[in-house]
Amino acid sequence: MPTRSLLVALGGALGSVGRYWVGGLAPRLLGQAFPYGTLVVNVLGSFLISLVMGVALQSTSVPVNLRVFLATGVIGGFTTYSTFNYETLVLLQQKLWLTAGVNLAGTLLGCLVAGVLGLWVARLVVGS
Repeated sequence: MPTRSLLVALGGALGSVGRYWVGGLAPRLLGQAFPYGTLVVNVLGSFLISLVMGVALQSTSVPVNLRVFLATGVIGGFTTYSTFNYETLVLLQQKLWLTAGVNLAGTLLGCLVAGVLGLWVARLVVGS
């Protein structure tokens, strides 16, 4: 298996474990009436991938292998669109229209804002 594939596999394992921990901790801290774990994971992941890619593509401070490990591996394993989709469908099946709408809007807007913030922080880090 090529080196980058191993980096993605290792990073994905670490990201998946991180998602598991955040997914378990968020409902304990924030409540179980809403899929907070998935929302937190996806918003945080959107920020982190924008930060990593912003720094990596604007400077030479992040080697390609580290970028692949972090962005594709760790963050790719950490975020979870499929879980977000499933949880939203369950809320709709339960006729919890408002909660499903808040989940949709919160995820879409939260991830977009987090991504913009990640790029902004990347620019600060790189200094451009």
